[in-house]
Amino acid sequence: MEVKRRHYLDNIRWVVTIVVILYHVIYMYNAQGIAGVLGPITNQRVQYQDAFQYAVYPWLMPIFFMVSGISAKLYLDHHTGKEFAKDKTIRLLLPTTLGLVVCHFVQGIINIQLSDAYETMSAIPFPGNVIGITIATVLSGIGVLWYMQLLWFICMILLLIRVIEKGRLLKACEKMPVWPVFLFAFLAWGMGQILNTPIIVVYRLGFYITFFLLGYFVFSSETMMEKIKKLFPVFAVLAAGLGIAFVLIYFGQNYADKPINRGILFAFYGYFGSVAILAGFAKFFDFSNAFTSFMSKKSLGLYMFHYLGVSGVALLIAKNNLLPAAVIYPLSLLAGFATGFGLYALISLIPGYRVIAIGMRKKK
Repeated sequence: MEVKRRHYLDNIRWVVTIVVILYHVIYMYNAQGIAGVLGPITNQRVQYQDAFQYAVYPWLMPIFFMVSGISAKLYLDHHTGKEFAKDKTIRLLLPTTLGLVVCHFVQGIINIQLSDAYETMSAIPFPGNVIGITIATVLSGIGVLWYMQLLWFICMILLLIRVIEKGRLLKACEKMPVWPVFLFAFLAWGMGQILNTPIIVVYRLGFYITFFLLGYFVFSSETMMEKIKKLFPVFAVLAAGLGIAFVLIYFGQNYADKPINRGILFAFYGYFGSVAILAGFAKFFDFSNAFTSFMSKKSLGLYMFHYLGVSGVALLIAKNNLLPAAVIYPLSLLAGFATGFGLYALISLIPGYRVIAIGMRKKK
């Protein structure tokens, strides 16, 4: 029996990846005092374009983890746990470990130069300065790949959970009515308080594993998705209201760190925004054509390499004031797409290297 592909999951991936690129362009030149980027390049007293960050950040990565949870369930329906572990290790862990050394360290060079950290480390006596600079460069190359690292770790946790629950929880979730879906927002908020790493604020295991496991146990059910689709208007209105409130209340503050990213409004908006996207795409965008198929195949490359183009323009052009801000913004966006498409296509042609750099075992 042929299994019908859920095209809306593919479409969510590439559409949200485009939103990620737009987000990183605004983020690179934000005026909110967030470290690690170039900062403002305009003379605006208030950069209203920065509001885009607040409008998308709470749900931007949660929806990725939710979709990944659903995809994990669909994969494991037809593969063994051992095959799952091998696939995720090659696709996710290899590029974010050995891949840093042979490929993604280039992103690290740009990141450190943007923050002028090389000057600080150069003051350390030899050979400590060389060792420190090398380690910092490689680790800084992680960049947007943190998502893939964390996702691999969560996938390994899932395999352990499967051994413990033996399918009982899955069966229980299949019979679940729709009303608990609204209460899961409290679960996301509660889990967002634990297992957060200091300093590097993106590694939020408690928060993101919640979305992944909800995807795996709850939203992977076609029965549940039929219920969710019918309630799309409700989820859309909830998400819109929470999003407007989040932007109005927190605009001008660091939305990506505590206490804001631990707050109930952040968690509720992230959760209901993700569910609204899932329901909307399942209802209106469960199809495939030549364009969506192309974008689906290239979405991973766009995600992995877009920031190289955005940050490259920031370092080489914007930091040196070579062009006006009105040109820098669209140029950064264009560079993000160019490096995303171009580098992924180029690396995919190189046997062996592509396995380590992008987790591609063979050209497709």
